Amino acid sequence: MNDDPANPQPSWRKPAGMAMILLLILVWAVLIASLSRRVGDWPVLVQAIFYLIAGTIWIMPLKPLLRWMELGRWRG
Repeated sequence: MNDDPANPQPSWRKPAGMAMILLLILVWAVLIASLSRRVGDWPVLVQAIFYLIAGTIWIMPLKPLLRWMELGRWRG
């Protein structure tokens, strides 16, 4: 770890974290898209609620992942 603020060293965690975020989005999108045929049979209001929830749930793992990218630990 580099403690010199005048000469910061890039961390491998940031590119690895970005790759994990992209992978998370890809896996989540494929999972939700694979359910579209079944969800398409539901009433429109229920579909809207499902997609609203599914569109926000993927954000939940981002906070610990972003913390790990910045600090190198999963918990505060």
